[in-house]
Parts: sequence; structure tokens; C-alpha cells
Amino acid sequence: MTASVLITGASAGIGAAIARAAATAGYHVGINYRSDADGAATVRHAVEQAGQRAVLLPADVTDPDAVSKAFDTHEAAFGPPTAVINNAGIVPPRSRTLAQATPDEIARVIAVNTTGALLVAREAARRMTSGTILNISSVAARGGSAGEYVDYAASKGAVDTMTIGLAKELAPRGIRVLGIRPGVIETEIHAKGGRPDRAAEMADTIPMGRPGLPDEIAAVAIFLISPGASYMTGTTIDVSGGR
Repeated sequence: MTASVLITGASAGIGAAIARAAATAGYHVGINYRSDADGAATVRHAVEQAGQRAVLLPADVTDPDAVSKAFDTHEAAFGPPTAVINNAGIVPPRSRTLAQATPDEIARVIAVNTTGALLVAREAARRMTSGTILNISSVAARGGSAGEYVDYAASKGAVDTMTIGLAKELAPRGIRVLGIRPGVIETEIHAKGGRPDRAAEMADTIPMGRPGLPDEIAAVAIFLISPGASYMTGTTIDVSGGR
């Protein structure tokens, strides 16, 4: 069977870095995106430059039919994925307390980060016969993100809980479920949350004194989906510079 990885939210940031690293490690790549077709095409080119094949999977992860279609397209190209990386996620459009958040803001964060992750994991569980589901969470899940994004933190806490429970459900089938909690990482997500300089501003709160890079998350992701992590499941790893 062809080794392949399906990555949600792979047109930029951490997802794009994982796609590039997966190609370097010898995986063909399914590149999911919602609206950034140009970014997805750039990632596809990088995968092909690394000597692997890529397929574009446009889909909104909150739409179960679109998720199913994305898996269909990936399977038609490569067979069932060796690994599924549940990476698609958003932050609210502004920093604020929970009391200041609008119902629509809260609903959208939960829809993408929690419901979307569950729908992708559900589809993976239905189709995979072995391999790894890797959920990208956040250190906000254990810190709470007070005064910024409590709803975002809660959405990622749910992902951590899903990792624990699904790992127990799927272990008898030979499918591992793991997670990564990134800390403050230099990606465009901060600009989308209304604070483009947030990563640099947070450096003093990080024991290692700097924000992380998407490639540093990708390196851990590739290890976790590899045979080297074969006795790991139900665990979420912090990659946060000690924060």
C-alpha cells in the first residue's frame, strides 16, 4: 500500500510545514484546504519537488459530506491514508474575554476546532485499518487563554479529550491516536486573530525565550506517525518551548 498522509488545513502554517516534512519523509500527501487555493497549490509544488505526489482536497471540515468526499479523493489517488493529521483550526477574530465574545464567534470556533476535528477523526476511523490519527491541539487547552480566547482554549481541550477516548476505541484495530499541543508558533494565525505581532510579543512568557517555528511542530508530527512511535497512543505532546 502507498504510504500517504491526509492533512487538514494544509495550505499554510503548521499544516503546510507538515506536508513538506511528510514528503521529505517519503509520504504522498493529501492537501486539504477550505479557501486558500493558491496556498494549497504552493504546498503541492513543494511536495512534488520532494519527489512525492500530492492531491488537493478542498473541503470545509465542518461539512460531513465534504469531509467524506475529501477522503474519497485521497483514497482514489493513494488508497487509505497511512496517517490523518487533524490540523484545521481557527482563532477568534479578536482577543477578548469570554464575556465580550459574540455567540457567532463562539459557535464558529467550536464548529471548526471541535466539531470539524471530530468529523475528520470519525471519517478516518471508518476507513482506516491501521496507521495513525494525529490531532493538533494547543497549549491553550491546559492554560485556558484567559483574556484572549477562552472559547478557543475550550475547543482545543475537547480535542485533547477526543484523543484519549478515540485512542482506546481504536487501539484494538491497530490504529494509534496521538496529539501535539503547539505553543506560540510563528504563523499567520495571529494576524487572523487581530494580533499580527503576537508571537514576538509573547516571547518573554516562553522559557526558551522565543516563539516556535512550524517546522519544529512538523518534525514531531513526522516522528509520531512513524514506526518509531509504534508503542504510543492516547498521548498529547507539548511542543511549546517550556510554556
